[in-house]
Amino acid sequence: MLTKRKAYPSDLTDSEWNLLAPLLPPAKQRGRRRTVNLREIVNAIFYVLRTGGPWDYLPHDFPSVDTVYGYFRQWKNDGTWGKINEVLRGKVRQAVGKEVEPSAGIVDSQSATAGRAATMRARKSLAVSDMCWSIPWV
Repeated sequence: MLTKRKAYPSDLTDSEWNLLAPLLPPAKQRGRRRTVNLREIVNAIFYVLRTGGPWDYLPHDFPSVDTVYGYFRQWKNDGTWGKINEVLRGKVRQAVGKEVEPSAGIVDSQSATAGRAATMRARKSLAVSDMCWSIPWV
């Protein structure tokens, strides 16, 4: 069912697709049958993400932008992208000889203080406040 089109640099290789395909949700048991090729959906999503172009500029040789974006949004909302990231991260860690799950975490002083600084209330300038009261129409 793969369409005959010239490949884009962002397209998945066969080995990448073989890793990714089992991580995608299966077709629904009820309702309309899936008629799109999921590999082409993923290729289209990667094309948009790699090029940074807007969804509406998706080339016409991919499935429709509504279909592609619909899958992207559905997989974002149902946690599919997070699951894919988790599995692939584990495979990369194994490939370089590490445990699948990290055994340590690091918190530096910048991270620890940034949250507190970001939640501090802004101070109002008394001079600006006094000036606003002195103008009759403000």
